Amino acid sequence: MNQDRITDISMENEELHEECGVFGVYDFDGNDVSSTIYYGLFALQHRGQESCGIAVSDTQGPKGVVTSHRDMGLVNEVFTPETLEKLKGNIGVGHVRYSTAGSSTRENAQPLVLNYVKGTLGLAHNGNLLNAMELRDELSYTGAIFQTTIDSEVIAYLIARERIKTPTVEDAVANAMKKIKGAYSLIVMSPRKMIGARDPFGFKPLCIGKRDNAFFFSSETCALDAVGAEFVRDVLPGEIVSITKEGIESNMSMATEKPARCIFEYIYFARPDSRIDGISVYNSRIMAGRILAKSHPVDADIVVGVPESGNAAALGYSLESGIPYGVAFVKNSYIGRTFIKPKQAQRESSVKIKLNAMPEVVKGKRVIMIDDSIVRGTTSERIVRMLKNAGATEVHVRISSPPFLHPCYFGTDIPSHDQLIAYNHSVEEISKMIGADSLGYIDVDSLSEMIGGCKEFCDGCFTGKYPMEPPTTDIRGSYEK
Repeated sequence: MNQDRITDISMENEELHEECGVFGVYDFDGNDVSSTIYYGLFALQHRGQESCGIAVSDTQGPKGVVTSHRDMGLVNEVFTPETLEKLKGNIGVGHVRYSTAGSSTRENAQPLVLNYVKGTLGLAHNGNLLNAMELRDELSYTGAIFQTTIDSEVIAYLIARERIKTPTVEDAVANAMKKIKGAYSLIVMSPRKMIGARDPFGFKPLCIGKRDNAFFFSSETCALDAVGAEFVRDVLPGEIVSITKEGIESNMSMATEKPARCIFEYIYFARPDSRIDGISVYNSRIMAGRILAKSHPVDADIVVGVPESGNAAALGYSLESGIPYGVAFVKNSYIGRTFIKPKQAQRESSVKIKLNAMPEVVKGKRVIMIDDSIVRGTTSERIVRMLKNAGATEVHVRISSPPFLHPCYFGTDIPSHDQLIAYNHSVEEISKMIGADSLGYIDVDSLSEMIGGCKEFCDGCFTGKYPMEPPTTDIRGSYEK
């Protein structure tokens, strides 16, 4: 964890970001997997757009030889046909990253490849550790030399050190998991095995897939669909899954009785065509819209969603209320690297670069606008203004999540209290600040209904009740104000 990191999120409008996405393949027929990982990462691009990488190895070749390529940028910017051609191997891991901890630099791109006395490890990690600084100091004082500022390197060192004392990589991963605290989904590539692990609370998703004689790990099922793989099952919270030529083996020694999956995966992060822990993301968002229609009804002429995650919730609101659903925004799908941002003086136009409202849809109408969240309020205000400039006579904003009142320490860049508009203002005040005619949020008590009655989720960013004791200081680094 880099305490000196300064992230530009206070100036990056309203968008929240996931830590990253992970994808792994082990092809037992010996086929090269780099192109398959490429397409898997492409399907997971929404989970991280700052950097990406692929590391592969040949299980029939010299033991411990890993070829990798990683860099800043989107998947289709970092990898070319020539680059992929050089990545020869039938086992590999891939990663897409957005930094919530650790600087946005090439050195911090993943997967990490670690050479040590027992061979080589390739590691891809999604999440955030609470005790990363403590573990980093402990490892440093015993001789570890860190090349990055990310949590993932701490995990890699711990696994490597435990592997020296244990008979298998699986045992080393289990011992490392006993020491780390926080959110993590891991894919670990050793010379002859691929291991997937999920923290005991199951904060971050991870699933298993199969295509012919190849096995997969993926952050989301949509990436399995993209490569023609069949969904096998989710990795359970606290489970360590090992894939070898003998098949799939499971270790549940780290399981807990109280999983706490991130509720925001269903609200915003995951692609709507994914299923996480058996729950459809699309259906969850439809249900969120239905709940909003029942709890915050309003007379209006049309319901519209803010792309992308607001669209399904808007449809749900329309289905429940009977008010027609419409598409009011055109989204520019060709936005380049998200870390190349216009200067402050140009920020007012940055929303219109991404979205544009259509007067043909909203002019002269009372509009219900559905969005997934309000963080600081700046983007919401601009979108409301955009609709009114396009001719909407009223704009009633409905949010498919409760108000953000607390920061997240588990891999989501929800900022500190002083930057959360809902922490310092009432719903009525926020409504006035963003220029809406009315504002309504989904109720915290409705979150379980939204995901089919499941109660095993983390809603700490809404309630301040975290599944584990939060840190006494903000471990996520400094945030520019």
